[in-house]
Amino acid sequence: MRLPISEEKVFKDPVHNYIHVQDDIIWRLIDTPEFQRLRRVRQLGTSYLTFHGAEHSRFSHSLGVYEITRRIISQFERKGYSDWPAEERQVALCAALLHDLGHGPFSHSIEEAFQMNHEDWTCRILLGDTCVNKVLLELGEDFPERVASVIRKTYDKPIVMNLVTSPLDADRMDYLLRDAYYTGVNYGTIDIDRILRMLRPHRDRIVVKESGMHAVEDYLMSRYQMYWQVYFHPVTRSSEIILRQIFRRAKELYEAGYAFQFMIEPLPALFEGRLTVQQYLRLDEALIQTAFLQWTAEQDQLLSELCGRFIHRKLYKYIEIDTGNPETIDAIRQAFREAGLDPAYDVEIDFPTDLPYDKFHSGMPLNEKQILLLDRHDQLREISEVSDIVRSISGIHKGRNYLYYPEERVEPLLDRMPAEVADLFRRQG
Repeated sequence: MRLPISEEKVFKDPVHNYIHVQDDIIWRLIDTPEFQRLRRVRQLGTSYLTFHGAEHSRFSHSLGVYEITRRIISQFERKGYSDWPAEERQVALCAALLHDLGHGPFSHSIEEAFQMNHEDWTCRILLGDTCVNKVLLELGEDFPERVASVIRKTYDKPIVMNLVTSPLDADRMDYLLRDAYYTGVNYGTIDIDRILRMLRPHRDRIVVKESGMHAVEDYLMSRYQMYWQVYFHPVTRSSEIILRQIFRRAKELYEAGYAFQFMIEPLPALFEGRLTVQQYLRLDEALIQTAFLQWTAEQDQLLSELCGRFIHRKLYKYIEIDTGNPETIDAIRQAFREAGLDPAYDVEIDFPTDLPYDKFHSGMPLNEKQILLLDRHDQLREISEVSDIVRSISGIHKGRNYLYYPEERVEPLLDRMPAEVADLFRRQG
């Protein structure tokens, strides 16, 4: 059921030009406190410390995902494709808009530090005592659960999930375009108009007309480049490491009964792992950065130093290393320990990896992780079977090994370390 508003609302957007809101349910969801909170959560976490323009929010990204989904559905409706279930329009639009509702401050860093999952929190917000839940309930008692099941990837209509979560979904298309725009790089500038025109509903999933293959190749290569040039940038990884160390140290102190000079709700509940939905919704980056700024004056020297590093962008230095031999890592940690350093905080090994596209083998069953091409005879072929470009990057778990350390504390102590360890730092210093 479609509930139109009296006049179409629009948001001016630097990526999509205009975002069109034509349904009362979408307009009211955008206006809820839970969705407005996303204005206070950056889309790219700590990447603003590497790319100064990367200040865009989960709010703007979520609107972008909604707009791409709306355009796809409008195209399906306009062309009268019988394989698109028209009754699923509201579920798809709401899931697209709300898919990131549960992201916390600094996104994936806080998830790693406290073993949280933003999709779990999204579902808890959708189903809890929230304004979002009340708006969704107006479309039926089961409607919040239907939207949540799309987020969980358990919805009984795979074609709806394809729009929001698949190798070629509205989420990925928006974040590539938006992140490229705000970081100032060119890698993510995909031909989204061409891709959207080539999408087709086919049985229970979204496929691509074969003549659109080259636009999809460009999309996959853009994703590949964005991960290595933006998302896995070693400076950004350095800031994420320090951020996780702050959380770890603060939690250690809290559990040891340390008397913080500054503490603010709901951080105690965060440290204790007992956050309610309402407490979780109070977490945003303004609150976390306020705590960090206050903690620069804490009595605990380690917490104070780590917070100062993050607030003032005094990040760890990094060198590239080969971790093929575990004994090398053990030797470095032992050398740090003997030199009077703390291996738990003064050295960290980071090995980011990305899978640009799942490897496909001839004869294996097609699944939701594959991009399917629809030829002129209405036959489906997996894209890496047809495209040399996609085949060349399929199944690649590429990664680099970096060692991060506080330069001003480590480098004066290199003379106390075994020559083979000290030389690793001097060669790249």
